[in-house]
Amino acid sequence: MSGVSAGRRPVIGLSTYGERAAYWIMEHEVVLLPREYVDLVTRAGGTPVLLPPTGDAADAVEVCDAVVFVGGPDLDPAHYGATPGPHADPPRPERDASDLAAVRRALGRRIPVLGVCRGHQLLNVALGGTLVQHLPDAVGHERHSIRPATYGPVEVTPEPGSRVADVLGGPVRVWCHHHQAVDRPGDGLRVTARADDGTVEAIELDGYPFALGVQWHPEQDLTDLRLMRAVVDAARTSDPART
Repeated sequence: MSGVSAGRRPVIGLSTYGERAAYWIMEHEVVLLPREYVDLVTRAGGTPVLLPPTGDAADAVEVCDAVVFVGGPDLDPAHYGATPGPHADPPRPERDASDLAAVRRALGRRIPVLGVCRGHQLLNVALGGTLVQHLPDAVGHERHSIRPATYGPVEVTPEPGSRVADVLGGPVRVWCHHHQAVDRPGDGLRVTARADDGTVEAIELDGYPFALGVQWHPEQDLTDLRLMRAVVDAARTSDPART
């Protein structure tokens, strides 16, 4: 029997960060995720579960009906055959390895996948694509990352007939904070939305039930559930290929 059984909310996996953090009176190595992602999944009708940023992440994907790969630090450019530039974040080898393994497991199972910001770039790199390492050098401005820890509005135009256009219409204002972007799309990926400066804002995997990457942060507007509801709806009817 395919799809999610009647009465059960789809289980939506969320990738996480491994960081050192202080809280209460403690300081520890912790696994964390901005609360907005959890709230967005819950409001959209899914049950959020957190995937560990470790080698266990790919196995954890097996219990999920869909997976969302969230934002965060830059991927190590070595994963797409490049040398780190002067603006590259320090490498996070454990998270890179766990995320790449998990996205490949999810694609192998043919369950719905949504990539958000870093997750959008992750999807592209996992399929052999490359990234622009520092977007201001390419577009000549910093409107995609207006200042530290601040999301700024960017107008995005989806391609007619694309999944992202079906879900959001367009043009649409979204919330961005990124200094990298998709350069060459990976195998099977198609650019389906751009900003007015040509920056790739969405990619989709042709011939796949639901695999979408967006450069923006849908979790920053919890009043707009359309994108996450599309993930949850796709998870209800997906027919996973278990390996």
